[in-house]
Amino acid sequence: MSSYNITHLAQLEHEAVFVMREVTAQFERPVLMFSGGKDSLAMVRLAQKAFWPGRFPFPLLHIDTGHNFPATLEFRDALVRRIGARLIVRRVEDSIKAGRAAEEKGPNPSRNAAQTVTLLDALAEFKFDAALGGARRDEEKARAKERFFSHRDEFGQWDPKNQRPELWNLFNGRRHHGEHFRVFPLSNWTEMDVWQYITRENLDIPPIYFSHDREVVNRDGVLLSKSPYLTLLDGERYETRRVRFRTVGDMTCTGAVESTAGTLPEIIQEVAVARVAERGTRADDRRSDTAMEDRKKVGYF
Repeated sequence: MSSYNITHLAQLEHEAVFVMREVTAQFERPVLMFSGGKDSLAMVRLAQKAFWPGRFPFPLLHIDTGHNFPATLEFRDALVRRIGARLIVRRVEDSIKAGRAAEEKGPNPSRNAAQTVTLLDALAEFKFDAALGGARRDEEKARAKERFFSHRDEFGQWDPKNQRPELWNLFNGRRHHGEHFRVFPLSNWTEMDVWQYITRENLDIPPIYFSHDREVVNRDGVLLSKSPYLTLLDGERYETRRVRFRTVGDMTCTGAVESTAGTLPEIIQEVAVARVAERGTRADDRRSDTAMEDRKKVGYF
């Protein structure tokens, strides 16, 4: 890795650490959103550095859709045990059983929209006033509109046209009762930055990020993994391909990419020449041109 990249990563790291420390200075009950994916792994490492030698002063929160990759959940639990963090898990399944959310109909039901209800209920249950997440502006056009400190009203809603200015790293965390903030310390990072940081820090990652043989079905150009939550349509069939995942989410909507990358340097080389955006493999983002923004406006992370 070149000296330029080391300096570049150091600057991004310092910025993210500064944002995390600002969160603990301005908010009373922050929480770090954690899925076991690469971005949340980078967030955990940054939190460790921000508050070393003490433990970072907030718990981890995972909104479990029930459609997660088993390998990711196993990795999540092993990491939490290793670092001694407090993990809070709230399940979409419980929201559905309680009548708070509804299961989608059709052969490929996604719980991405339903998890917004579970998330907002969890934030209210624990009275969290700031939720830190690993979203980045380069991921998707709706993400690019976010500030570091992203205000949510008393209904958990986001107004992309009415955001607070952030000049000279001055962050305004003032809020009224019932409101909260989403905070994105990785806002200025790219997918490449995250992978280079993971390599530099020698972080373990879930095995599904590396190339492996998996049964998938090609649905509208998205390679969806075989799972109990997916129903084949007429004419579809599973086939075994050598794939890996660029992003971690629901098995019902997270597509794989054909790949032979079995090491971190090979993943970095692959990302460097990729012509499709990281979330270009997410079937839920293809439902409309504004799919992500529509979900975010009503409380999605």
